[in-house]
Amino acid sequence: MPRLILITASSPEIRRVRRSRFLNFQQITMPYLGARVPHNWEVIHVDEEAEEIDWNMVADVVGITFHTPSAFHAYEIAERYRSRGTCVVLGGPHVTLLPGEASQHADVIFIGEAEGGWEEFLQSFASGTYQRIYQSIGLPSLDNIPMARKDLFHRHDHTGGVMFATRGCPNRCDFCTIAVMYQHALRKRPVSEVAAEYASFKGKVIILWDDNISADLEYAKELFRAITPYRKWWSSQASIHAGRDEEFLDAAARSGCKQLFLGLESISQPSMLEVKKGFNRVDDYFHIIERIHAHGISVQAGIVFGFDHDTPGIFKSTLDFLEQAGVQNATFNILTPFPGTPLFQKLESEGRILTRDWRKYNSRADVVYQPRQMAPAELMAGYRYANERFYSLASIARRLSRSPVQLGWTLPLNLAYAYQWQKTAQS
Repeated sequence: MPRLILITASSPEIRRVRRSRFLNFQQITMPYLGARVPHNWEVIHVDEEAEEIDWNMVADVVGITFHTPSAFHAYEIAERYRSRGTCVVLGGPHVTLLPGEASQHADVIFIGEAEGGWEEFLQSFASGTYQRIYQSIGLPSLDNIPMARKDLFHRHDHTGGVMFATRGCPNRCDFCTIAVMYQHALRKRPVSEVAAEYASFKGKVIILWDDNISADLEYAKELFRAITPYRKWWSSQASIHAGRDEEFLDAAARSGCKQLFLGLESISQPSMLEVKKGFNRVDDYFHIIERIHAHGISVQAGIVFGFDHDTPGIFKSTLDFLEQAGVQNATFNILTPFPGTPLFQKLESEGRILTRDWRKYNSRADVVYQPRQMAPAELMAGYRYANERFYSLASIARRLSRSPVQLGWTLPLNLAYAYQWQKTAQS
C-alpha cells in the first residue's frame, strides 16, 4: 500500500508569532485533499501547529501546503525528503503566487486549486508518468466534493468542526492574495451538500472557513435557512455588506451565528479607496456594527495598519473608534505586500520593498516595506500599542459594557487574549 504524508507546514517563526492569538483554527486544505485520495493509499496528515514531523516515517509521496512566511521552512522539509528519493509535491498560496521559486524545491507543484489535477497525479504516480506542473484550466466546480476527512483534523481549537461553503471573493483589493489565487471569482457549493457536512460534525461550534460568507447574500440566506434546524453555533468572515442587509442578519442569527469577522481594514476612507476597497464606507461602520449587535451577533474586526494615508495618529483613532463601537474582538495586522499582489508590484516599482526574506512576511512581527508617512519602527510600535490597549482590562470593560453581546464567552475570550498577548510580549 503506497503511503502519502500530507504536511500543513508552519515554520518555528510563524508559530512564535501566532502564540499571541489564543485561537488558531485548523487549516482545511489537507483534510479535504485527503478525502480525494484513492482507498488503496495510506494517508497521514502532519499539522505542524499541533505536532512535529516524525522523520522516521517512510513515504512514497509527501505533499506540503504552506503560506508565504513558512516558505523557506517548507523548502527545507522538501529537500530533506527529496534527499531520500521521496516524491515531493508543493502547493498552497505561496506556490500559486511564486511558482517559479517553488518549482526549484519540488518534484511536482500545483498552481491554483488542486481538484482534478490531484486525482490525476495520484493515479499516474505508480507508472511514473506524472507531470511536473499541474495547473487547473478554469475554476473547478464545487459540486459533489467529498466531505473533509475528520480523522485528519488534529488541532484542539475549541471548535466542533471547520469547513467551507464558498470559495473566493468577487472583490479586487490590492493587498489581498485571495483575488490573485481565485481570479476574482466566487464559487458556491450546493446548499444541501454544505448542510449535510455541517450536520455531520458532532460538536456544537462550527467555523465556516469562507473568504467572504456574504459575497452572495441570497445564497447565504438560503444556506442559513438550511442549517438552522441543526441548532449549532457558527462564525465566519464577511464583508461590510453583511451589515447592510437586515434579512441576511436575521437569517444568520436564527441559524446560530454568534460572531462575524468583518474586514474593516481601516477607519481611513482614503486608505480604502487607495487599495480598491472603497465599498468599505467608513462613515457607515458604527451603524453597521450596531445593527449586527442588535441581532445578538458579536463582531471581530479585522484591522490593517500601514496604508499610505496612515500617519502615526491612526493607531489612537482606530482604538478610540473600536472602543466607542463596542467591538468585542479585533485582529490587528501590519500591512504586508505578499508577492504576486498588486500591492507588492506597486511597492516594488517604487523601491519600497525592504526584504524578500519570506519569514518576515508574517503581518505581526516585522515590517517588510517602507511606509509612506512613518518609519517602520513607528508602524511596529503602533501595532504593539493597538494590541496592548485593546486587550487591556480598561478597554475590555469599556467595549463589552457598551455592547454586552454574547458576554458569556466574549469576556473569557478577551481575558484569554489579554493573557496570551502579555505572555508573548514578555517572552
